Amino acid sequence: MRVLVIEDDRATADYIQKGLIEAGHVVDLARNGKDGLFLGMNEGYDVIVTDRMLPGPDGLAILRALRTSGIRTPVLVLTALGDVDHRVEGLDAGADDYLGKPFAFSELRARLDALARRPAASAESTLLRVADVEMDLLKRSVKRAGKPVELLPTEFRLLEYMMRHPGQVLTRTMLLEQVWDFNFDPNTNVVDVHVSRVRRKLDQAVEHAEAQPPLIRTIRGAGYALGFGD
Repeated sequence: MRVLVIEDDRATADYIQKGLIEAGHVVDLARNGKDGLFLGMNEGYDVIVTDRMLPGPDGLAILRALRTSGIRTPVLVLTALGDVDHRVEGLDAGADDYLGKPFAFSELRARLDALARRPAASAESTLLRVADVEMDLLKRSVKRAGKPVELLPTEFRLLEYMMRHPGQVLTRTMLLEQVWDFNFDPNTNVVDVHVSRVRRKLDQAVEHAEAQPPLIRTIRGAGYALGFGD
């Protein structure tokens, strides 16, 4: 089992890492939220253990970011904030289990083993396909016509939202609210800039893209739509 442990308390982190390695598992350790989020986003783990209170993004912020990005790796929140309200808040944020400190290592290991035994998300739910574009939500990868397309995180979220709504006209306001989750000035061109970048990167993956109908269509006066159309 491959485990990511996100814990800023050195003694606790080393204790967990040592015990899991002795149990035969592969363990990566992150000592702050920034490193933990990066590893959780970009590496494939069987299970993640995260403290709730961390420097940088805290445990709940990491959880929300993982779930928003479509990453369904089981996560156990390990924290001294163990009352009912805190546990409910953690579960609502996307945690699969919650264990309060202090804890017995045997219980932690048993809970992680149980999480790892849960059926993995089906391939159908983690792969999106529109026309000749394929997006793997677990691997955080995109291919067009079988060729890899390198996208930045915001570009990936933008394309993911469009792929979840193929053929639908998506207004700039819809994209701002769903992808950026901020209330931008309605006159901002941030959407147009990012759509242009995604369109260019997708087109660079195929030969003679200029001779094909546009994959991302601009709907004048309305917004954008993904798909070749009729």
